[in-house]
Amino acid sequence: MLLSIVIPCYKSAKTIRKVVETSMEVIDKIEDLDCEFVLVNDFSQDGTDEAIWQLARDYPNVKGISLAKNFGQHNAIMAGLHETSGDYIMGMDDDMQTHPSQIPAFIEKMREGYDVVFGIYRKRKFSFAKNFFSKIASFIMWHMVERPKGLEASNFWCCRRYVRDELVRYDGYNLYLQILFYRTTGNIANIEIEHFSREEGKSNYNFMKSLKLFMTFMNYTVVPLRMATIVGTLLSMTGFIATVAIFVRKLLDPEVTLGWSSLMCVIMLLFGFAFLILGVIGEYIGKLILNISRTPQYVIRKTINIEEKAGPAPQGQEKGRHTGT
Repeated sequence: MLLSIVIPCYKSAKTIRKVVETSMEVIDKIEDLDCEFVLVNDFSQDGTDEAIWQLARDYPNVKGISLAKNFGQHNAIMAGLHETSGDYIMGMDDDMQTHPSQIPAFIEKMREGYDVVFGIYRKRKFSFAKNFFSKIASFIMWHMVERPKGLEASNFWCCRRYVRDELVRYDGYNLYLQILFYRTTGNIANIEIEHFSREEGKSNYNFMKSLKLFMTFMNYTVVPLRMATIVGTLLSMTGFIATVAIFVRKLLDPEVTLGWSSLMCVIMLLFGFAFLILGVIGEYIGKLILNISRTPQYVIRKTINIEEKAGPAPQGQEKGRHTGT
């Protein structure tokens, strides 16, 4: 049985070799399991490209992909998924936080018959602020999209071949792989794993990148629009009731002076909500334009240890590549 490990790489020139070689050592101890690696350089300029190419020269089971610009973690993973050939496919990070020592736990759980397994960290080795905002974002996101109850997602996962085959059919520009897993199968499990500290540098996800990824969930749900409809209806009903109440009060006591402050508060509330709805609609329209204009998920500049595929690139991706040596 073959395990394909896809690793998106960014500023990992000093760590990617250790990730790959440590993973190989762990997998060698698992019965009836071979491995291959698909390393995707997401336009990192720190020497990551050279590190990947050297690994590919040293190990025939290491495939290298270099993207033409920075497309983001999930798009880089999608580029790697297209080049996997394993029975199981695993997603890992390049910084040793998703540690290779946890791989046997995934394989054991997959052999129980699950289609997808997500690793859930017993204790997250992130800063307090990142953990706090991550929990808020996760709560909002996972209540906005349809998912099996009681399950959590993470960036350390393993899936079966048929799930991968379904994922690579998605050709939209904005990707959120965990949501695509939920759309594909309900036969998903969690396992508890250890979360390790970064061995080099700091996280490449700043606030804006995290916000952009978070907003991607709107590609997969219309819940925000439904919520806007509900809130708009409630505000309209409240406004109607308030109008009737003020009219009746004025009839009963013509000397009642209506307050300017309360009027301004109502106007600000209504206009604020109106602009919020316009923003939500604008997000949806913008994402539709990106998809309709065939914005590529990724563009491959060069590869190594990967056979050139004949024919046009799949919809949503640009072929644009040449084979490295």
